Amino acid sequence: MSHLRPALVLLLLFTALTGIVYPLALTGVAAAIFPQQAGGSLIVQDGKIVGSRLIGQNFASDVYFHPRPSATTAPDPNDAGKTVDAPYNAANSAGSNLGPTSKTLVERVKAAAEAKTAEGWTSPLPADALTTSASGLDPDISPAYALAQIPRVAEARGLDAAKLRALVTAQTKRRWLGLIGEPRVNVLALNIALDAFHARQ
Repeated sequence: MSHLRPALVLLLLFTALTGIVYPLALTGVAAAIFPQQAGGSLIVQDGKIVGSRLIGQNFASDVYFHPRPSATTAPDPNDAGKTVDAPYNAANSAGSNLGPTSKTLVERVKAAAEAKTAEGWTSPLPADALTTSASGLDPDISPAYALAQIPRVAEARGLDAAKLRALVTAQTKRRWLGLIGEPRVNVLALNIALDAFHARQ
């Protein structure tokens, strides 16, 4: 017992410290210093949560800016043993896991490029307009991809393309400290700003 008791006491002590006290303290500090981020970076509109800056949503209508392609899937309602495409399915975050030598990937990107070209897009096409992200839930797109969508959105909404270009520029996040990361546009934030801008016109 003289050896067992100290071991049990230390086990209980460190379980309490590392399993309860430390996580609660870290959560409290994070909530105090970064309340928005610690709360999930939620976007609230008219008192309702409409999404998060961290998780993309599937915008398919021509009146909105579209996110990058998503490879997430969901169970096939007609056959539980199969899956169907379900873009931006947050319950099944995953990439396609297709490598650069994959024939399926090459054919999919080629088909996407041909579709964009048929819509009037000009080369070079932004990479994120054709390829999926590793999570399938990427909330951001490149400024180039956002700018390339302006003619479609402007026509669908009857808005001036130059004003939409200014809106995209205003929503573009720059590199942190001018060095880290890439310029990016949050699609949900951009579309919320787009709705507000259109309502004012």
